[in-house]
Amino acid sequence: MASRTSSPLVHPDVEDLDLFKIMSALTDELRLTIVVTLAASPGLACSGFNRDVTASVLTRHFRVLREAGVIRQRDVGTRRINTLRKEELDQRFPGLIDLVLKESVGRVEPYTDCDSA
Repeated sequence: MASRTSSPLVHPDVEDLDLFKIMSALTDELRLTIVVTLAASPGLACSGFNRDVTASVLTRHFRVLREAGVIRQRDVGTRRINTLRKEELDQRFPGLIDLVLKESVGRVEPYTDCDSA
């Protein structure tokens, strides 16, 4: 099936992951909530994250996370599926995501009513 957009999804290679880009991406509360949710429930569609923001704002948050290397996105039909790149991030920065998830407790809660793939 053809991609839903004309531009390809860009994901940095493991060796190109930049700690400061990753940490910058995680400073936003909504992006941190997305990461915590994907850690608890991998493979969620973007449409499952609709909250009190417009679709274009949500799209930008996903793009920031993807371009920083925190998440991987793939198109399945008309849905864009998201997964946390935990194994790749652990390869480059061991323990980073575990620390982020541990420190997020009490700051953000994962979404519990998301659409799965």
